[in-house]
Amino acid sequence: MSEAHRSQSQPPGEARELEVGVPGSPDRATRRARWAVAAVFLAHGAVSGGYATRIPWIQERLALSPGWLGLALVCATAGAALGMPLAARVAHRMGPRRALRLLSALCCSALVLPALADSLWSLCLALLVFGAGLGLMDVAMNAEGVQIEERYGHSVMSGLHGMWSVGALTGGAVGALAAHFEVDARLHLGLAAPLLAAGAVWAGRWTLDIRHSPDPDAPQPPLVALPSRGVLAVGLVGFCAVFAEGASMDWSGIYLREVTGAAPGLAASAYTAFACTMAGARLAGDVMVRRWGPVRTVRVTGALATLGGALVVAARTPVWAVVGFALIGLGIAVVVPLCFAAAGRMGASSGSPGQSIAGVATLAYASGLAAPAAVGGIAQATSLSASFVVVTVLASGLFLGAGMLGRAEGT
Repeated sequence: MSEAHRSQSQPPGEARELEVGVPGSPDRATRRARWAVAAVFLAHGAVSGGYATRIPWIQERLALSPGWLGLALVCATAGAALGMPLAARVAHRMGPRRALRLLSALCCSALVLPALADSLWSLCLALLVFGAGLGLMDVAMNAEGVQIEERYGHSVMSGLHGMWSVGALTGGAVGALAAHFEVDARLHLGLAAPLLAAGAVWAGRWTLDIRHSPDPDAPQPPLVALPSRGVLAVGLVGFCAVFAEGASMDWSGIYLREVTGAAPGLAASAYTAFACTMAGARLAGDVMVRRWGPVRTVRVTGALATLGGALVVAARTPVWAVVGFALIGLGIAVVVPLCFAAAGRMGASSGSPGQSIAGVATLAYASGLAAPAAVGGIAQATSLSASFVVVTVLASGLFLGAGMLGRAEGT
């Protein structure tokens, strides 16, 4: 479709955005949209962080064994995997801006559902709905971020994901305080949910609203579609990064206690080091990507993650293990944002960036689900150190697979 036809088929406000938004020279609306989407990423991270801190409260209230709790938590990932493919269709029908605002409201509002569950099965249903909301909002906000990055003409996705990490740390800190003062999770999450929903919906009004297929007769994206080879390859790079992330988040404290003999307070610092280096690297990652490009950036950071994994495996004192987990966080930080950006560019050529992003996100969520269980299974059969050998090998896959991101750039 020609640019002239595209402009004529858009509403006046959207046509002006298309005319002004020149790649590499962002206009005022694009700069404003970048901050708006950053606020949406922040809200999504706060939802995730707040929920994670109240899982022990939910487990205690329902008197769930670790096995039954694990089954319930799988429902959240299953919900995300089921919901993600729907995001492209919702955006096609409603437009990216309205879709992002609606899905953000649904996701943030669903935060309170797990705390309201009064049985295992109601918890499973609540987590299925909550997970679907997280997945839908995830795809919608990343698709918006890809649009903004295209108009900037350089990397901005790492910074957006950095805002997610800031939100997760903030939501986690508030949740930790609520847990410390024994605030009922229904009250805590019941207050947080509408506040985060209102903030995300308000910020969403300033986002871009450009359809890749403005023709109303254009076919809708399929509900289920196999990813292309390129998207699958990018998704596998993301799989490696999220596996290392999930393993480090769930097992770093246990690793320090059982392998290095650290005290509980020092053991908790491993996750703090991991989360802080990952957040900091994401916030600064766009500068690195602009200077080196995505391929070289992932090769350098993949090498750091591999070094960090090797230090964790070799560590027998807490200090070196903490350093190792910090390096893993530093090394994987920018990988997922770059994978989403690469998938969005691949999907843009077919008119459905959201569908390609959903494909990568589904692989990433699957990795996040598999990692904690895989580490635990390997540790049960051998040792916890041996399980992190697998993490280290997958981290080295970032270095080896970095070239896949270059294909999305056309290099």
